[in-house]
Amino acid sequence: MTEPSTDLRETVRQRYAAAAVQVTEGGAACCGPEAIEIDDNFGSTLYAADERDALPAEAVAASLGCGNPTAVADLDEGERVLDLGSGGGIDVLLSARRVGPTGKAYGLDMTEEMLALALANQRKAGATNVEFLKGTIEAIPLPANTIDVVISNCVINLSTDKPAVFAEMIRVLKPGGRIGISDVVADDELTPEQRAERGDYVGCIAGALSFAEYRQGLEVAGFTNIELRPTHAVADGMHSAIVRATKPATGNKAEMGGGGDSCCGVTACCTPSEQADDPDKTVVEAKSASGCNCG
Repeated sequence: MTEPSTDLRETVRQRYAAAAVQVTEGGAACCGPEAIEIDDNFGSTLYAADERDALPAEAVAASLGCGNPTAVADLDEGERVLDLGSGGGIDVLLSARRVGPTGKAYGLDMTEEMLALALANQRKAGATNVEFLKGTIEAIPLPANTIDVVISNCVINLSTDKPAVFAEMIRVLKPGGRIGISDVVADDELTPEQRAERGDYVGCIAGALSFAEYRQGLEVAGFTNIELRPTHAVADGMHSAIVRATKPATGNKAEMGGGGDSCCGVTACCTPSEQADDPDKTVVEAKSASGCNCG
């Protein structure tokens, strides 16, 4: 990573660490934590009242996104969901409720203070089908082909290596898996310099891709059925947008994130990269269950 990219990441980390501390310290006040964002274009006001009321106040107060990706993703019972840049955990906890006890919701964040806040919110919510991970969205600490749905709320635009993020999303998704993302996207006519005039990286504006760039990035990564739909303006020529796409149900080795096709209950069968299709099984258990006779 280049030095400017490292500096930008540290700037983002510091801002979100400060936001987490603000919420945590506000929680000690008599009236509870105060929401960080007061702009109607960002924050907890973008969630339905019944969703906000069902979660710890600190999770709601720490919401910094530009949409509601749990609604965008249309989650189903039993699915495994990954939230990129999970912050205080609002989207992870909402996802956990939707996928139910047979499903699981992961949250990934690089900020220690936000992870601590998210774990506290998980305990308050009593969510047992939740796991928070420390890491970056450019290097997701999960195996390939293990996630049904990737969600994210106004975080991918903060990355200085968006191709890496798109590649990581398609790697961790199971064949046929999907993304349901809320993000800031720019009109195609705006240059990077014009986007920068409308805000900074930490404000979720300057790092935004254009609609054409976003689509091209997803296509290059291997996604299909790509949909980008603006929902509301966040600045002149800048929009909060719904982003949906699908990982092909079958594909080449790079798309599948392994060394070969799936058979015998595993991906990349009989190679050093083989992994069980069912993340709850070992390779030996998966092969035994499928009746496979190979070693």
